[in-house]
Amino acid sequence: PIARVVTRLYEATEGEIFFSGQKVSGAIPKKQLDFFRRSVQMIFQDPYSSMNPRMRIADIIREPMELYGLATGRKAKMRVAQLLDDLGIGQTAANKYPHEFSGGQRQRIAIGRALSTEPSFLICDEPTSALDVSVQAQILNLLKELQENLGLTMLFISHDLPVMRQMCDRICIMQHGKMLELQETENLFNNPIHKYTKNLLDLMPRMIA
Repeated sequence: PIARVVTRLYEATEGEIFFSGQKVSGAIPKKQLDFFRRSVQMIFQDPYSSMNPRMRIADIIREPMELYGLATGRKAKMRVAQLLDDLGIGQTAANKYPHEFSGGQRQRIAIGRALSTEPSFLICDEPTSALDVSVQAQILNLLKELQENLGLTMLFISHDLPVMRQMCDRICIMQHGKMLELQETENLFNNPIHKYTKNLLDLMPRMIA
């Protein structure tokens, strides 16, 4: 729900949302809302259910570009091909359908769709929880690489603390929609403040020598 509120798929019932110094919650001009939605993209938890099964991969990735007037025709086709190559899917995937791919491949395609609008802020809503353990590391490494190469800001939502430690510079611990603690990652793991945070860290699996 938090990710969907931030992206305005759901309207916030209280509080305000600011992006690039401007308020983007509530009633705002369409031009400002379009800029916000182009700049803020989301990778959903389940890549398969987030795609239209009747659309080809090329159309799934191209649609956001055309919606925001970023590319059409040949330019859009070239951009799709480049994204598929960059994400390790390959251009031959363009004319296939979502059901023809594995979970990890579908999540790469979902990442490609999110990147198609050239966002500056990427929301990752439990992006690996629906994937096999063997594939999770590949997707996390890909996201980390994209973050560094494209200068993306990411909001990474997860219940997996080891994953958060790997991916995040700062971690916010929440319970029932309320923020309990916000710290730099290593500070949080080494010196947790809130009792709830301490309990979560105590539940983490540990290696026994």
